[in-house]
Amino acid sequence: MFPIHDNLNGKVVVITGGSGVLCSAMAKELGRQNAKVAILNRTQEKGQKVADEINNNNGEAVAIAANVLDVDTLIEAKKQILNRFGKIDILINGAGGNHEDAITSVEKHDSEETAEKSFFDLKEEGFTNVFDSNFKGSFLACKVFGEALLEQPGSTILNISSMSAYAPMTKVPAYSAAKAAINNFTMWLSVHFANTGLRVNAIAPGFFLTTQNENLLLDKEGNHTARAEKIINGTPMEKFGDPKDLIGTLLWLVDAEYSGFVTGVTVPVDGGFMAYSGV
Repeated sequence: MFPIHDNLNGKVVVITGGSGVLCSAMAKELGRQNAKVAILNRTQEKGQKVADEINNNNGEAVAIAANVLDVDTLIEAKKQILNRFGKIDILINGAGGNHEDAITSVEKHDSEETAEKSFFDLKEEGFTNVFDSNFKGSFLACKVFGEALLEQPGSTILNISSMSAYAPMTKVPAYSAAKAAINNFTMWLSVHFANTGLRVNAIAPGFFLTTQNENLLLDKEGNHTARAEKIINGTPMEKFGDPKDLIGTLLWLVDAEYSGFVTGVTVPVDGGFMAYSGV
């Protein structure tokens, strides 16, 4: 159980993609920290389940349908949040994911073999979908909610990056490129708002089992795939992360009393994956 941060009491948090495995854990913890949480998803039903759990545990949360690639829905969501809570203090950009049309079936090209899906089989629409949902969606959310954030002291934006931002993972070029863009955008935006009091940081989770990647990491019987074994072997702690492993870093970065002089950084939470050379 994490200690209560009094400075988060009454803060209003907007979380895009808030029903996902990692972001729902963040939302629930921030609700426990007495923050007021607005969960944004393309479908309200998914977000409502998380909001209900927060509300049933004496927190305060609302689920709102919004698409991070549709500015009008984001503007409408902002209106609803301001009408209900009166302000916005924290934005967490968690919407994203991958798409099968932007994933190759092999790690390396072999001209003598016919791959099920090689680089040349990737579809433009799939690549665009992945890049837009991860990067463009974060940009648009920052643009829509940014003005409200600037009105609050100690406000912050937290982007969600990935280990693939530092060294691109095989098979997922669009996802890796989009997360690299998130790191760069986090730095750019932090400088742009440095004199306003609005801080911008990111978390780069290592490898966590989620609904988005389980088909790559688990076989039909629930056992580790060869790719999963490579990940475990490349992670010094020799395990996948648990959503709760992100919470300490989350609380540190969104609490201005703890990290008020921290901006423009992406913090790896990866079990040592980035530090390990493999030998």
